[in-house]
Amino acid sequence: MPNLQTTQLIKQFGNQVVLDDINLTLKPNTIYGLLGRNGVGKSTLLSILANHQTASLGEIKWGDTVLTGRDHPLQTIYLMSEINLFNKDDKLKTIIKNTALLQGSFDHELAEEMLTAFDLSPKKKLNQLSTGYRTIFKTIVALCVPAEYVFLDEPVLGLDANYRSLLYRYILQAYESRPRTFVVATHIIEEIATLVEHVLVLNDAQLIVDDDLETVLAKSYRVSGPEELVREYCTDLNVLDSQQMGTLYTVYLYDVLPEERVIPDRLTIDHIDLQETFIKLTNKGSEAHV
Repeated sequence: MPNLQTTQLIKQFGNQVVLDDINLTLKPNTIYGLLGRNGVGKSTLLSILANHQTASLGEIKWGDTVLTGRDHPLQTIYLMSEINLFNKDDKLKTIIKNTALLQGSFDHELAEEMLTAFDLSPKKKLNQLSTGYRTIFKTIVALCVPAEYVFLDEPVLGLDANYRSLLYRYILQAYESRPRTFVVATHIIEEIATLVEHVLVLNDAQLIVDDDLETVLAKSYRVSGPEELVREYCTDLNVLDSQQMGTLYTVYLYDVLPEERVIPDRLTIDHIDLQETFIKLTNKGSEAHV
């Protein structure tokens, strides 16, 4: 299966630049987390990749082929989004039937299992479902189509913690039974860390992180101690934020620590989790003072 790649992708709405110089390569059989605050452009990026919108500038390649709207591999890429692509007056079983015809195949066994697990009747109409149940149903459809690249845009929107956990388990189950590429776009960071292999972070229209989860976490640090020692140790490192609490000075880093740099006894250095890293990376109000 080919890579899906963007080169210098730009999207503007009037004078507003939503995506700016996005260079991204999605590889087969990988679970990506596309992270970003609300309104940052996650949905727009997925929509462009799925050929639901066009970019203002730049190109998208499917392997060695530059894609245009006409030759886009429609049945190989599937977008589940907040935008309702189904007829609201149709019953769920009708939507499943029509999707199976359109896509060429469909995992009916998984769909039935998930409908039962989430207590969803296939005889219900889409417009009878709450926001949360509509999200569940659209995610069920996305997991059951034969596409090799599946984009899940806010797949836990409106769900409580139990249903979010169950949905994540089904995403993993679908991946393990038939490996493919999932891109899960979300602003709920804490829960996604156990699901994804690769992290993409959008902020201020730009892709500021594109790395595997292990590497991202390995570069995410909190350094605490006396201010003078912390400042000296963090010289020339990528500081995301700093805080002063009494005599304790804390700096948040996103960098590889130099092996040759001696760590003073009075400094404490530990890793921070993905959620805290994301907050520090995307916090526009924070200013580092190192």
